[in-house]
Amino acid sequence: MTTTQPAAVFAEPTRNVTGRWIAFFAAAWLGIWMAQLTPIQLLLPLQIQARLHTDDWVQNVMAFGIVSGISGVCAIVAYPLTGALSDRTTSRFGRRRPWIAAGTVVFALALLLLGLQTTLLGIGIVWCIVIIGFCMLTAALTATISDQVPVGQRGYVSGWLSAPQAIGTILGILLITLIFTDQALETVLGQSLANLIIAVLLLVLVLPFLFLPDAVLAPAVRESREKMTARGILEGFWISPKAYPDFGWTLLGRVLVNFGNAFGTTMLLYFLEFGLKLKDAQDGLLMLTLIYMVFVILAALGTGRWSDRLGRRKVFVFVASALQGIAALMLAFVPEFSVAMVAAGILGLGYGCFLSVDQALATQVLPDPASRGKDLGIMNIATAVPQAIAPLLGALVVVWLSGFTGLFIMAGVFAFAGALAVARVKGVR
Repeated sequence: MTTTQPAAVFAEPTRNVTGRWIAFFAAAWLGIWMAQLTPIQLLLPLQIQARLHTDDWVQNVMAFGIVSGISGVCAIVAYPLTGALSDRTTSRFGRRRPWIAAGTVVFALALLLLGLQTTLLGIGIVWCIVIIGFCMLTAALTATISDQVPVGQRGYVSGWLSAPQAIGTILGILLITLIFTDQALETVLGQSLANLIIAVLLLVLVLPFLFLPDAVLAPAVRESREKMTARGILEGFWISPKAYPDFGWTLLGRVLVNFGNAFGTTMLLYFLEFGLKLKDAQDGLLMLTLIYMVFVILAALGTGRWSDRLGRRKVFVFVASALQGIAALMLAFVPEFSVAMVAAGILGLGYGCFLSVDQALATQVLPDPASRGKDLGIMNIATAVPQAIAPLLGALVVVWLSGFTGLFIMAGVFAFAGALAVARVKGVR
């Protein structure tokens, strides 16, 4: 544990973090992504389908989209609120660690409760609590990048936030499918045991990071700042794009690109089954997912470090966004499985680059070093909310347009628009 003078707490860090710090940081994110994405990709849809008792994929996707969308509203509030609270925390254990620990506990306990739910209402309520715990944890953990990682190392470190997302998705799904059958996962016992496994992994993988030093905000600093009020919290959620245009363009670009990516990935199983009419749609989805994840990992780690060495962010984010747009248009206009495999690689390359470099870019456009947690919480909304509501919006588009072509065109348009938004950033190269 270390104590730090107020000026040092708010100053840009200059000393590189160690390999041990990066390893514990990456391990924490591996546990987080496994605990969040395994339910989203596998457990939650199966649980909802088991409660609906229907094979109509539209009804299942609609129900999943509603549950996910409501949780997205919770994320809109929880991310900046818990980030702002961590900014002001004066605990002797540090500013961020208490919130990392508390978020981990809420996240894990809610996952255990989720598996026990037997009604859609119960599933929806508990999933919202899961997301609140996830937001508490990740708002504080993301802020440690701005607190402790120098600008010249942020692309590489952000890669270790991003690559575990791909690894965690693969490991979580493989682990659960190797242990449980689909039939078992549709039972309360199977869901409970599966959620217990990922909750334990979450606790084990986040714990080592809590033993690393964290800056302590001196009580005198907190006392000298304005008191935290409900009105102040609400006003803090708004960051004027006129006063801080780089923050505004970066936020808009992140919203657009994440919507584009979510539209292009969340409906893939249904695209393979009902669009391409593959007999082995699940095997096809696994192949596309593996291709996508491999390129995400390679791009996240490689381009993050490359952007650090060149001292440039915008060009990487622009190209990453454009690549995702190209991949989406390939799916729209050449609906063949062989083309889908190429598109999966291009999409993974683009999104992996975007994940790492855009995160580094976001830390460099923050309006106030004293409110990093809150401001990065607002940035994180731009990632969480599109992923939460895209399944519902995507299903509506597919039903409305009677096919998947319009969905993928929309995904491409969003991605290209995101690239144009990032191009407007002026203060970062």
